[in-house]
Amino acid sequence: MIRKIFNDRTPGWIAKAILIVITSFWCYWSVAEMFHEGWWGPFYIRLVYLIPGTSLLLLTLIGCKWPRVGGWLIIIIGGLFSIFFLDIHFVDGKITMDRDLTGFLISGPLAFMGVLLLVEARNQKRRIARGWTPHSTWWRRNIWYLLAVVPPLLILIVLSANYLPLVLTRQDDGNRGIRQIEGNGITLVWAPEGPGWNWKQDYGGYPSWNMIALYGLDPIGMGDKPGYGWEIGVFASAEDMAKYNVCLYLEEDGLTLAGSPQNIWRMPTVNDYACSLTRDGKNAGCLWQGKGHEEITCANPPNKETPLWAPDLEPIYYWAAEEYDHRLAYFVSYNGWVNITLKSGGNPRHSYRCVRDAQ
Repeated sequence: MIRKIFNDRTPGWIAKAILIVITSFWCYWSVAEMFHEGWWGPFYIRLVYLIPGTSLLLLTLIGCKWPRVGGWLIIIIGGLFSIFFLDIHFVDGKITMDRDLTGFLISGPLAFMGVLLLVEARNQKRRIARGWTPHSTWWRRNIWYLLAVVPPLLILIVLSANYLPLVLTRQDDGNRGIRQIEGNGITLVWAPEGPGWNWKQDYGGYPSWNMIALYGLDPIGMGDKPGYGWEIGVFASAEDMAKYNVCLYLEEDGLTLAGSPQNIWRMPTVNDYACSLTRDGKNAGCLWQGKGHEEITCANPPNKETPLWAPDLEPIYYWAAEEYDHRLAYFVSYNGWVNITLKSGGNPRHSYRCVRDAQ
């Protein structure tokens, strides 16, 4: 029974079906993330987000057309993932490698699909030797190509119809100075671009929650602090944030950092951000319910637009003053979601913006 299965078209069907499902998932991720995270700056930045889905689609089409080539490519890629996730280090002058389950979870299924495609290549060669020819009907002859291409195309069309009206109508008045925002029940003054807003560091990213919270701790600055670090499991606390955060050191103009706390500006809370979110230039009517991992309650879905956000820059998340626990802190996204991540973490899209109460 098993021999019969592996001598017919079943291995190829299984491999192609799995590839199509995986490709569709990554195409969804690629397009959604392009609109969510990648819609800023030069146009090529948007295209970068399409690389994972496009690469897998190309690999799927190769596997359908040339199963032997596709099979070996998939096996090689799986092997590279395994090597990437190997924990290689030196112990007593000798190189050692520890197994990483993450690498196997990726490389294992890839290797399995690659083997199935190689079996299909062998079976296809045998079918041709017996006189088999492709079906005369166009759609039946190209059914696997259609199944591979149509889902990503539908995903692109549906997500574009949903997101394009949002990203193409973002309000951007070009003003990156001090902004007073009349929010949902509060009026706040937000810092201008500079050390109090979207302060990009020398390494090319924006400060982590830890760096913001410990700015005023000797030595003053965004560098490493003695006794703190994810390597030793010691993170800044809410008390550190209240005492040392970078916003406290901003001069009144918001453009200059003083050598001692000025206590004019502060780090915003989650609700400060929530109440200041806007849509089409108007307050979105948002209010945080005091819980993480959830969407903020808003009268209108907010957007990444001025005066709170800079639509032409990469940050789509702002760190908040609150901590979730000793390791995790809150951040707010432009579309009204509150989430948590490592205080020492974040990515190039995590930033912050200092605030003060209106006079």
